[in-house]
Amino acid sequence: MTPSYLLLSLIILHHILPCPAKGGTWSLLQRSIGISAMHMQLLPNDRVVMYDRKNFGTSNISLPKGKCPPNSIDCTAHSIEYDVASNSVRPLMVLTDFWCSSGSLMTDGTLVQTGGDVEGAFVVRTYKSCDTCDWEETPNALSKYRWYATNHKLPDGRQIIIGGRGQHNYEFYPKTSKTETAIDFPFLAETTDLEENNLYPFVFLYPDGNLFIYANNRAIFFDYVNNQVVKNFPIIPGGDPRNYPSTGSSVLLPMRIVKGNVPEVEFLICGGAPKLSFLHANNNQIFDKAMDTCGRMKISDPDPKWVMETMPLARVMGDMLLLPNGHVLIINGGSAGAAAWEIGRDPVLTPVIYRPDNPKGTRFEVQTGSGTPRMYHSTALLIRDGSILVGGSNPHDKYQFGLDVLFPTELSLEKFSPSYLDSTESGKRPVITSPGSGTSTKYGKRMVITFAVTENVNPGLVKVTMVSPSFNTHSFSMNQRLLILESDIATTLLDSSKYQITVTMPPSNLIAPPGYYMLFVVHKDIPSEGIWVHIK
Repeated sequence: MTPSYLLLSLIILHHILPCPAKGGTWSLLQRSIGISAMHMQLLPNDRVVMYDRKNFGTSNISLPKGKCPPNSIDCTAHSIEYDVASNSVRPLMVLTDFWCSSGSLMTDGTLVQTGGDVEGAFVVRTYKSCDTCDWEETPNALSKYRWYATNHKLPDGRQIIIGGRGQHNYEFYPKTSKTETAIDFPFLAETTDLEENNLYPFVFLYPDGNLFIYANNRAIFFDYVNNQVVKNFPIIPGGDPRNYPSTGSSVLLPMRIVKGNVPEVEFLICGGAPKLSFLHANNNQIFDKAMDTCGRMKISDPDPKWVMETMPLARVMGDMLLLPNGHVLIINGGSAGAAAWEIGRDPVLTPVIYRPDNPKGTRFEVQTGSGTPRMYHSTALLIRDGSILVGGSNPHDKYQFGLDVLFPTELSLEKFSPSYLDSTESGKRPVITSPGSGTSTKYGKRMVITFAVTENVNPGLVKVTMVSPSFNTHSFSMNQRLLILESDIATTLLDSSKYQITVTMPPSNLIAPPGYYMLFVVHKDIPSEGIWVHIK
């Protein structure tokens, strides 16, 4: 056994269960999907597009029927479509490098993926899912070099693309005219430091139409229509950076719609690496301990203040995902170093659940651990059955599978099932019987949902949530949002196990940008399997 492999084994044994585990189970879906899942996007047909980097070297999955990109000797795939229902993989062909890129779904469910590296940095690629579909690429569709940028869907269905390495500006896609170009964004220049630490900025649409943007250690409300900062928020206590390469993660906590408005909006940001951790690790092989703090701020308050909390596990390169019941899952990453090639250490193999409505001091719960390190370039994604796809991890500039590397390239795909999917909870779990998945609806429209539950229902503990399918890469899920819909009290139908609840769809595209959402009925914090709804 090599020294590096022995060290990795000891690391896994030490970190797999550092605290008593409370729940959740893991299952292996695929030992190899052929690529390392660096980027993931769920599509509204329950397929997931995944991709890594075109110049990693040959992957472990070939393109079909001798297909090969023009002027290339690499006839392997660097992108795949994963079918959740059949647990199967179909290779896709990409022509230009989309390493460390960004993306979002359009209103009709088409994936728009923007930028990448070298020849791919100005390219827009689109993917419309079907059994024979493949990527379509448009060269020079972007005004600026987009590498480590962030995309967000806007109320009009377009996307805003913000930042990227060396890019203190933003632009829109699709363009409204051939002369439309990028617009300067000084906030990104102001938040750049010696390590950058403002790449993949955290961007969220606020219910008044402005954008809440967090970069490095501070945030703003930004009016992108008039290119104006309308509010500055206080620097997070301690002032440590939270964006790439320090790489924490963040979410907007569930937004409850009340009488057509969202009266309270809270932001949560967790983990990351302290100041200079990237330079310490990259230049001197000193791996600073990751941060174990979360900052929570009610950004809807006139005078918002940070409230700091301590996680049970320090974490850098973790992913924060909104679960259908409104809880937050924190998963993946390490507990030392920073994001980038070879400089993350001490994998954190145990997820943590954060319950935002619990009293402070009782919100975190450690879950069952996995045996697979998910370090730099790992991903996680909520799917419609309420479980989490977990893939990726490749901290090398090529595929490395040998035992002489600390964290070999990971091609496997796992599933983490939160404890609400345990068989012991099946009696509480709603099953939506109508409407069917794929239902179209309109803003403000009333929808009657019929569902079945085996055990007796407490009508006061039933709610309906809508979750947007997100684009996940580099510890951030772009476009992630969860809405708690206005509803009547659930009522019993003639059959005592059948119930119905009437909900009102979001009132406007400011609260829910047009497109596809997963809708869940939640009973006693146990969500149903979701159905797709299309709102426009």
